[in-house]
Amino acid sequence: MHSQEFDVEIGGKKVTAIFSDLADQANGSVMLSCDGTVILATAVISSDSSRNPGYFNLTVEYLEKFYASGKILGSQFSRREGRPSDQAILAARIIDRTIRPLFDHHIKNAVQVIITVIALGKADPKTLGINAASIALSVSDIPWNGPVGAVHVSKTKEDSTSKINNYIPNADEPVYTLDLLVCGKDKTINMIEAMAFEISDEEMGQCFDMAVSEISKWEEFQKMLQVKFNKEKLSFPRPVTSPEIVALFTEKIKPIIDAGLFSKDSKKITAEAESLWKTIIDEKYPKEDELSRYVAHDYMHHFLDQAFHTEALVNNKRADGRALDEVRMLYARAGGISDSLHGSGIFYRGETHVLSVLTLAGPDAMHTVDGIEFSAKKRFMHHYNFPPYSSGETGRVGGLNRREMGHGFLAEKALLAVIPDKISFPYTIRVVSESVASNGSTSQASICASTIALLDGGVPIKTPVAGISIGAMIDQNDKNKYVLLSDIQGPEDHYGDMDFKVAGTKDGITAIQLDVKVDGIAIQILKDALTRAKIARLKILETINAELPKPRSDISIHAPKIIVVKIKKDQIGLVIGPGGKSVNAIREATGTEITIEEDGTVYVTGKGGGAEKAAKIIEEMTHEYKIGDTATGTVVKLMDFGAFVRIGNNTEGLVHVSEIAPFRVERVSDILKEGDIVPIKIHKIDEKGRLNFSIKEADENFFKPKTITPPEQTA
Repeated sequence: MHSQEFDVEIGGKKVTAIFSDLADQANGSVMLSCDGTVILATAVISSDSSRNPGYFNLTVEYLEKFYASGKILGSQFSRREGRPSDQAILAARIIDRTIRPLFDHHIKNAVQVIITVIALGKADPKTLGINAASIALSVSDIPWNGPVGAVHVSKTKEDSTSKINNYIPNADEPVYTLDLLVCGKDKTINMIEAMAFEISDEEMGQCFDMAVSEISKWEEFQKMLQVKFNKEKLSFPRPVTSPEIVALFTEKIKPIIDAGLFSKDSKKITAEAESLWKTIIDEKYPKEDELSRYVAHDYMHHFLDQAFHTEALVNNKRADGRALDEVRMLYARAGGISDSLHGSGIFYRGETHVLSVLTLAGPDAMHTVDGIEFSAKKRFMHHYNFPPYSSGETGRVGGLNRREMGHGFLAEKALLAVIPDKISFPYTIRVVSESVASNGSTSQASICASTIALLDGGVPIKTPVAGISIGAMIDQNDKNKYVLLSDIQGPEDHYGDMDFKVAGTKDGITAIQLDVKVDGIAIQILKDALTRAKIARLKILETINAELPKPRSDISIHAPKIIVVKIKKDQIGLVIGPGGKSVNAIREATGTEITIEEDGTVYVTGKGGGAEKAAKIIEEMTHEYKIGDTATGTVVKLMDFGAFVRIGNNTEGLVHVSEIAPFRVERVSDILKEGDIVPIKIHKIDEKGRLNFSIKEADENFFKPKTITPPEQTA
């Protein structure tokens, strides 16, 4: 095995790039190591383009290996890796979004990048994975416009200092107050994924600057590697558009576009023109002539791209006629779907409509995440669905694609900062957002609709959250010339240069996601976009507050009730019982869920009074009585020397015959029988903790002395 190693210092930590013949069949490969974490990245390009699906065919896979963390995971039926975890899917999306804009999309050969987590140490495998992917591509013969670098900027609750690559695995509750991943090149940024606890625009901008400074070190390192290996790139000349295609387009399609591209029906006109052009091309060129078909479709895309850019940059004109900073019509409604739901919210922003529904449950419903990086339980979940009818199409229903998962997690991160803590609101919270109509940024509309659903369901969120997407049209000949577009819709999203999603409250940012279609976006453009996003966000929050300014005073009557009982740690075994016998008996008797945590916190979840009954039983089981306490009990057993009385759920004590009444009792059975209800006072607790009761001290008048009639005298 032949290998070479190269080191670079990023964020004060040494990173080692190892090149060997380990994966020498790939076009490019590298093993990246830092603090015990080892990532293998490979890049391969297919030898031909015969199976091209009609677009740039890039696939990115992020493979988590159980052995990386020294665990044998899975179920008892399968102890090998199966479908990717949620974290793996999100990591693959992040890498894809970073590298995809840097390929020339006229290349029709398939490109596949695979990131394999070989070992998990103290460094973030996702951040390393992005950099490893860039290195593998850079030293390969695959043409692309890299390299790029990726750094993680974070803050924690314990330390408000911004730190580079301070990796802390997730836990049950958020570990970061700022969790920012930034990728870029040449002092620009081309991918952002962020969660924050209401950080200001100014502070976020400073973090962008900090990240780009560290990214430059990655770029310099990779450029050195490119020179070192000096691998000649494959050549894929851009096809020339024939005069015949230009003439045909000018005759058949251009008049349609010129007539309606910039109108309220822009999306419809664009779709109709694209459909007609496809029909014309399919009729003119046989399937065998793939090149002409590709060139023709690419020509229309280029024409529309130029049209949208020119009108925006030269005339400040948008596809639907709105002003550059104008947000479409807004509408919010809380509830009104069905009383059976725990909470619901409807949000409209123009033609984008989202319905979000809230469900509350007890702690037992928390989502258990058991992965190579961490094991945790999620108390708050947001899920997002995008059925085909939302865009007026037919398609496959069922399953979950990467886009739906990514949008769901983005909204989840945006709302996380305002979710109440477990102590004050111990419910498991699930919100599902249904994108029922789509024309631009349904993910941000999901945040708004989810906020309304949480308010409607009586969840005491800290403050409402809203999201908006800001687009940009940038002059590629003079990148200092650009216009920002608030609330982008279909064509602006498709042909624009960036999709900058920013969510937050009135006080600050809670989530960001940036996707681009160019090499990168200047930091100043992003800072300006943060300001524009805040203006739009505050406008949306006004609409939400007008519908429902604060959470409803109580949760739905159809939601379960949770009662929290605190017991001592050494009482946990008492409540659980041998083999769970005691706690299961309480569950069955009351129809409740009972969750007992290691610190002695007991969560009792139920409906119809069940939670109250179960909580009372547990309180009685664990109540620690002391001398002088009084209670009412049931006689459970008679003895010659007294009676045993049960108080509470299962606490028994002895009433000695001398403590039954203030007068002499000859036989216990003379005045007591099993099942009698009697008052007691704790008279004594012996050295073994056994309780001794007194009835006469609790109520000296409870028993009256019987009058004994003397026998009649006989003559």
